[in-house]
Amino acid sequence: MLRSRLTNTIGIIAPELSEGYFTGVMLGVEQYLLQEGFLYFTVSHLGQPDEYQELLMRRRVDGFLLVNTQLCLTVPAPVVGISSHSKAPGVTNVMLDHNAAARMALRHLYDLGHRRIAFMKGQRYSLDSETRWQSIATIAQEIGILVHPELCIFLEENIWSPKLGYPPVRDLLSRTRDFTALFCFNDTSAIGAIRAIQDAGLSCPHDISVIGFDDIIVAEYFNPRLTTVRQPLYKMGSAAAELLIKRILFPDEPYPHDVCFEPELIVRESTMGVYEASLPRPSRGKP
Repeated sequence: MLRSRLTNTIGIIAPELSEGYFTGVMLGVEQYLLQEGFLYFTVSHLGQPDEYQELLMRRRVDGFLLVNTQLCLTVPAPVVGISSHSKAPGVTNVMLDHNAAARMALRHLYDLGHRRIAFMKGQRYSLDSETRWQSIATIAQEIGILVHPELCIFLEENIWSPKLGYPPVRDLLSRTRDFTALFCFNDTSAIGAIRAIQDAGLSCPHDISVIGFDDIIVAEYFNPRLTTVRQPLYKMGSAAAELLIKRILFPDEPYPHDVCFEPELIVRESTMGVYEASLPRPSRGKP
């Protein structure tokens, strides 16, 4: 360490440390860093990343791993971002193909017969929000789905629980029920949305199909099991950690600016065909 002037420590900066997206990413990050003998400081900036970047530089970290966070300062160390969408020089971006993700989700709903679809856009501080929204708008037009302004929900609250999706969907249902499907920003908001649908006296998926995003651990065990667009979070985290360590150990070697991962559509119980949903529901009583 004295010869190389390395501390074998990296700084990880994320908006929050809740379960869900961050947990999935960190499983991959932690395993790779442990394997390579690197320690790490993990901080949640809650909207103020510049302060923590400066503090971590004072601790002489060898590099920065930014999770859904943009670089605010010029740092004399390698930087890899996961879903950071950074255009800053010297940053390697690990990201998802959002056009492919939107195409999978919307084609699934279209093929099930859904035409009146409600859409949920993420919070302004979430760096995936704008990219994903632009992809949805582009692919919806490509497929032939109209994006109705009155069926668009814009998330605002700075929270990471299912409460994120509950009030917006509750309010939407108080204004109109003229839609058959809802494409949520993430799985956490989708879980809150399903609760709002049920509290309004409706059923998912018989009245409204719901599709999430990320495929967090609980998505497979929620009732109904959640149809979602899977981000390979573990692989993205592991790849980001590997890229960062390589850049630290071999600073003169070329490195990519962008590394893109492909999504996967996971079809479960929360989506259903429009025709199928119109059929009488099977009785649960005795024959």
